[in-house]
Amino acid sequence: MKARTAGRHFRDSLKSISRNGWMTFASVSAVTVTLLLVGVFVMIMMNLNKVADDLERDVEIKIYVELTADEAAVAKLEQDIKNIPGVAEITYATKDDELKKLVMDFGSDLELYEQENPLHNVFYAKAVDPQETEAIAKEIDKLDNTFEVSYGEGKIERLFSVLNMGRNVGVVLILALLFTAMFLISNTIRITIVARRRDIEIMKLVGATNWFIRIPFILEGMWLGILGAIVPITLVTVLYYNLYNALQPKLELGNLFNLLEFSPFIYQLNALILLMGVLIGIWGSFMSVRKFLRV
Repeated sequence: MKARTAGRHFRDSLKSISRNGWMTFASVSAVTVTLLLVGVFVMIMMNLNKVADDLERDVEIKIYVELTADEAAVAKLEQDIKNIPGVAEITYATKDDELKKLVMDFGSDLELYEQENPLHNVFYAKAVDPQETEAIAKEIDKLDNTFEVSYGEGKIERLFSVLNMGRNVGVVLILALLFTAMFLISNTIRITIVARRRDIEIMKLVGATNWFIRIPFILEGMWLGILGAIVPITLVTVLYYNLYNALQPKLELGNLFNLLEFSPFIYQLNALILLMGVLIGIWGSFMSVRKFLRV
């Protein structure tokens, strides 16, 4: 395509936006609201996903070793655990180490048990895929010299179920919002096509190609998407900046989980919002052109 022709297409698409007036305003407003909701929802979902990943990484299997197991038996149990497919890492703690942890958590009164420590030596294991924790725990429980295997049975399954459901619901809502925006843009382009049908027929008579006629409408959809992305990008940036500065210091004190760092996350999110605006604009226009413009 020649630069002169491309320039004409850009001018025609911009003129069409200004000509449509209220329909352009309605479409841009719809895209703005949609992208704002999508942006906020993605912001929440990405941070919840990080929290979920942090929680999943903290899921571990605690294996209590039989009190009667000697050093050779403990070494064999460690090797057997390592040989189970899906085990990412394993650490060993003696019963003295476990007692020291309890003293640190609950006070020096427990030092009385140092003479006759009733605790078990333990292994801590983590799964490569945290959602396979239950299956791996059951395999470990079958090994010799395991007194008990715990991994938060019941709670872990509920946690993973809630996390997976949240992710699926989030994807469905985002797709629904995007399709709504595409529908509104498609209707705006359809009105433009109807209003310019006579011009289109003249262009066809003088030999204009199908794509020559289509491109201005597709560009118009792109502009609608870009215009609709400006306000969401601004508001999401301000919102996340304030939330991050307000919540992150408190979360760091709790040492449980953290929010995604403001940079580069906000730039990635803004790029995504802009990309979604452009894509839904182009796709909405393309579908409208294909359906209502018989060229």
